[in-house]
Amino acid sequence: MNNNKIYASPLTFPIYQTSSYAAPEGEKYRYSREYNPTVENLGLEIRDLEEAEDYNVFSSGMGAITTTLLALSKPGDRILTHLDTFARSYHFIRDFLGKWGIQADISNPGTENIIRGIRKDTRIVFVESMTNPILRVNDIRAISEKCREVGAILIVDSTVPTPYNLKSVKLGADIVVHSGSKFISGHNNVISGLIAGRKDLIEKIDAMRRTMGTSLDPNSAFLTENGMKTLGIRMEKINSNAMKIARILEDNPGISKIIYPGLPDHPDHEVAGECMKGYSGIVCFKIKTDPEKFTANLKKIVPANTMGGTETIISIPVTMSHRSLNADELGTLGVDSSYMRLSVGIEDPEEIIRDITNALNQ
Repeated sequence: MNNNKIYASPLTFPIYQTSSYAAPEGEKYRYSREYNPTVENLGLEIRDLEEAEDYNVFSSGMGAITTTLLALSKPGDRILTHLDTFARSYHFIRDFLGKWGIQADISNPGTENIIRGIRKDTRIVFVESMTNPILRVNDIRAISEKCREVGAILIVDSTVPTPYNLKSVKLGADIVVHSGSKFISGHNNVISGLIAGRKDLIEKIDAMRRTMGTSLDPNSAFLTENGMKTLGIRMEKINSNAMKIARILEDNPGISKIIYPGLPDHPDHEVAGECMKGYSGIVCFKIKTDPEKFTANLKKIVPANTMGGTETIISIPVTMSHRSLNADELGTLGVDSSYMRLSVGIEDPEEIIRDITNALNQ
């Protein structure tokens, strides 16, 4: 029998790679689908970043959204969202929840349209603080005031700006949602979802998460939390790069339109300046050339169906993230095959500008 004991104080929170725990050690840790220390450590980080009362952690961003909405809604409720939200969120609210007797109201883009769509019997309002893919910046404070008037719960997906650039809970959101796979983890190596907000609501969502099994595994929690350590440094560089790229591409003759909240002609430039620390890392633009040839001519920028990593990535929403929207819906958003979504990384911005310019010239 070895009586030697190993004492260690790890600088990095360890991975608790276990399915269960020895009993009776306490009421909390029984089974890792319910609670796991590595996952809990990640949750405490997002709670503190958002300056919220409580947290929960999920197997994906969509797992966080679907579990939250299922926990807080019931047949007969009315949920409002907007057309320019992420396509899968939009379809889950309109199509899936609609099958269960929940009324979905869909507003057009913009804070004024969202506020106008909130009725006296609206139960939940689900918005994105910065929308994907048309980059409208919603006034969370104004929307939250309207929600309080009617007693609606405000859920904000803040994946694009991250808590570094915008703190939705401080602006009045009841629950803030993040896809941890994007800017928060920042290295394109993990799928995870996070929420933070009111304790009374989180308790209901936590019970639903344990029942549905949308729990995060400890390895993914470790990777997400490890990436989160550099969130501030990465977002500072990404914010700076995106602003420089947007400004220079404005003058490119091969581009017909630039969409970025940091530019003065953006419809939400003023509200973004008031509520955001930085304008985040997504720059959208319309090109005058064939989109397939353009992406094929890129040498450094990678075409992919994601965003938020350290490397710059480009996507075409009509064939990737928003391929499920019909022609009328895409037309309302102003999104067509020429519409590019650039997720800016931490490289030298001159290299990104040069790559785009060369691809357009070819």
